[in-house]
Amino acid sequence: MPESISRAIRQRSLGDPAIDYPLWPVLTNGCPRTSTAEMQYPLEVDYAYDEVDPKLFDQPPLPGLDRWAPLLPPLATGLALGEGGTPLLAPSRLSEWAGFDGELLIKDESRNPTWSHKDRLNLCAVSAAAVSGAPGVVVASSGNHGASAAAYAAAAGLPCIVLTSPTAPAAVQQFLMSYGAAVVGVPSEARWPMMRNVVEEFGYMPVSNLTPFHTGHPFGPEGYKTIAYELFLQLDRRLPEAIFIPTGYAELLYGVWKGFDELRRFGLVAETPRLYACEPATRAPLTRALAEGVPAVAVEPEPTAAYSVAVQINGYRGVRAVRSSEGMAVAVSDEEMIAAQSALSRQGLWVELSAAISLAGLRQRLAAGEQFTGPVVCISTSSGFKDNPATAASMPVVEPDWPVVKDLLTTQYGL
Repeated sequence: MPESISRAIRQRSLGDPAIDYPLWPVLTNGCPRTSTAEMQYPLEVDYAYDEVDPKLFDQPPLPGLDRWAPLLPPLATGLALGEGGTPLLAPSRLSEWAGFDGELLIKDESRNPTWSHKDRLNLCAVSAAAVSGAPGVVVASSGNHGASAAAYAAAAGLPCIVLTSPTAPAAVQQFLMSYGAAVVGVPSEARWPMMRNVVEEFGYMPVSNLTPFHTGHPFGPEGYKTIAYELFLQLDRRLPEAIFIPTGYAELLYGVWKGFDELRRFGLVAETPRLYACEPATRAPLTRALAEGVPAVAVEPEPTAAYSVAVQINGYRGVRAVRSSEGMAVAVSDEEMIAAQSALSRQGLWVELSAAISLAGLRQRLAAGEQFTGPVVCISTSSGFKDNPATAASMPVVEPDWPVVKDLLTTQYGL
């Protein structure tokens, strides 16, 4: 394996890439010089790319993000839980369901340690807390991010506070608490003020967003670059034509774009794939920001069952990633997501409704007449275990009498 020393050298503003800051301390309120009360811009990590050997990409795409350490922020020793190296699947009947005659692939991120893509982010974000000596971490999360942060904090031996929704599914609450985190249910609008109180009074490092216009942790999204590295290698060094990505604040979207842009920097690909940011149609702030030509907008919190990507404000990272990849934002209805979730389940993939939005987005674009030759990748972000009860099925219960059971099997299940 190539030398596993980070070549990270600075934090850089996405509001103005000419502005940079030292790598430490981590700036969790966005770029101080370009941000205003009306708009806050994120920071990202920059690297000494000329010190990175391109042979880094001659290794297999196996679990363990530390194999990509030169292109990640400094990782804490012993924190890895076997994240990454997730499978790239080619379910046999999904192409027909989507109306696609090309190569359709599913990148299944539910195979990560806490069953979601967030483990890639939290390895980097919690490492920053551990390496910098923070006394603990705090996160505001509807589920996936909180569970992941709690797991990595436990691995680091750090206290973790999770501020989550009072209506979080019971199974998700148990999942969060199993790692020993302090889990507190507060109304959505109160989560961020409460997190700021924790940061100011306890000195904990926030591993989720603190600012009105989402900036997030600058180190965390770097972990998502590894999805691009893995896809490149899993496709035998080919480039996907398009990638459909579940999108809330767009940290995943930006990380995937940046990973492919780094591959381009090393001369391994000629361009980046087109990225399609799939978000719930009842909100769709990124769709609106792109249409209006602005960095970010706030929208009304209309209901959607896809709670993991149900945001009211788009992240500026999403605007950058879509424009840079010549992609687009796709507003997907709950009905389209439910149909995609069912199609995936019929292929043996039980995914969260928010994870099915990528396949639903592809089907929508194909129905609209857009054409792809392939390969096209849909990223599935998390397990169906994470869903709200509103989208969960319940089994029929009957008397244990064979004629009754047989009738049920034939009439309801068609067997």
